[in-house]
Order: sequence, then C-alpha cells, then structure tokens
Amino acid sequence: MQTVHSLDPLRSAVAELRKTGTLALVPTMGALHEGHLTLVREARARAAHVAVSIFVNPLQFGAGEDLDAYPRQLERDSALLEAEGVDLIWAPTVDAMYPQGFATNISVTGVSEGLCGAARPGHFDGVATVVCKLFHQVLPDIALFGEKDWQQLAVIRRMARDLDLTRPCADDIIGVPTVREADGLAMSSRNAYLTPEQRAQAVALPAAMKTAIAAIEAGEPVNDALATLEAALLAGGFAAIDYAQLRDAENLTPLDRPAARPMRLLVAARIGKARLIDNMAVTPRTC
Repeated sequence: MQTVHSLDPLRSAVAELRKTGTLALVPTMGALHEGHLTLVREARARAAHVAVSIFVNPLQFGAGEDLDAYPRQLERDSALLEAEGVDLIWAPTVDAMYPQGFATNISVTGVSEGLCGAARPGHFDGVATVVCKLFHQVLPDIALFGEKDWQQLAVIRRMARDLDLTRPCADDIIGVPTVREADGLAMSSRNAYLTPEQRAQAVALPAAMKTAIAAIEAGEPVNDALATLEAALLAGGFAAIDYAQLRDAENLTPLDRPAARPMRLLVAARIGKARLIDNMAVTPRTC
C-alpha cells in the first residue's frame, strides 16, 4: 500500500494502478470505523484496485463547528486500510488541496437546500468542491459513499450529472447502505463525542424513526408522526432537533403525505457535543 500527500506522486501512483485494472475511490475524512471499511470491501468487490482519500475538508465546516476537534488518526487509519488490501491512500495536506489563491466554488442548488443545507450554510458547497477535485485527481472508475448522508449522496450525483463528469459518471457513484451498531445507531466518527450515558440515549434516534415510519405507512398523518418522533427524541435525552422530514428519495422534495415514489425519512438531532444524522426508507404508497 502506498500513501501519498501531494499531486505529482498521486498521479504517478494512479497511472500505475490503472495499467492493471479498474480503480475505485472511497472518499473519507478519516477516523475510520466499520462503516468506512464496509465501503472499502464493496469497492474491492467492484474494482481491481482501491484508493481511499483521507482529508478533513475545511470548506465543509462552518464557523463554530468541529473542524479543529475532528479526530485525525492517519497512522491508525492506515493500518486498518492496509489490512483491507487498499492499494493507495491519498492524504493531501490542506495546501495541496487548496493552494494559495484558490478561488473556485461549486454550488449545487435544489438537492442541497433545506435539511443539512439549511442547518449548515455552505456545507454542501464545500462537499461538492472537494469531491469534484478528488474525482479529477484520482480519476476513479467508480466512487462509493455511505447512504447515511443521503443528502450528500444526492448532491454528489447531481453535480456529476450537471458537470458531465465521466470518471466517475453519475451512474458510477455507488451508495452503500448505512452500517449500524447492534442497537441500531448509525455508525459515525462523531459518535466518539458521546459520553457513555449519551451513547445509551442515542439509540432513541433509530428507534423513534422506525416508530414514525411504521405510523406513516399505517396511514397516520405525516406531521403527527413527525411530531411524535421529535417528542420521543427530546424525552430520550436529545437537546435539539435540526430537522425531521419526509422527502422524495431522489430529488429531496419535501412531502407532507406519502407518495407513490421512494421516500426517505431524514433526521438530524443534537445530543451532547454530537450532531447525529440518520435516514431510512419509507415504503411508497401503492394506492
């Protein structure tokens, strides 16, 4: 496994890998957990070679967010990735990714609006900009992202379509189902911020979401089911709810009643120092 920190050796490494087969990219910010490793394993199943990027992207953090506190543990992450058979780690410095004078921003309207786009202004501009750069730097045949951040996945696919990206094209941006702990909590690097008591309380999130989905699918009005969900989170130890919404799974249009198309229930809530996000599928209405 090779680890590179600047563009010239990256390009040389990528060119060598591409001589002997296809290349998959798994973009990460490090602090790897089983969810990331699941992406790596899926990448290994789909491509001859796997590259993983590790970069804590300052452009997607807003004022007062956890940029400085976000865990950075390259040595540990590298050991995990080597054990998984990863071929290449792309771990650029901030200066390598955003050299002096950098002045370009990619903004994806529509799917980036509302949800985390409202709670974290500018966040998805930072995501789109860095992912576009990663795609051009690594030139992967496919790229894999976790479905836990459903809105991010929608933004990246929209960007790829709108900019006519070919490596990877939008259809080669693969969403991998959310990996969960045994009690149902979605795996996240930010779970490390939770105290033992908060970690025990955090399971209220997936539990309340499942209850709300069952109620919606049984015919309860969407607003009533979401109000019950929010009340359950606050009673369960969460301090605040950024959003709890039913949306069209593809275009993220808000829904106040079930649709005949795939839907997602998306939630972001705060407990202690952590802001946790999750989403789950809701069965389309059939009549």
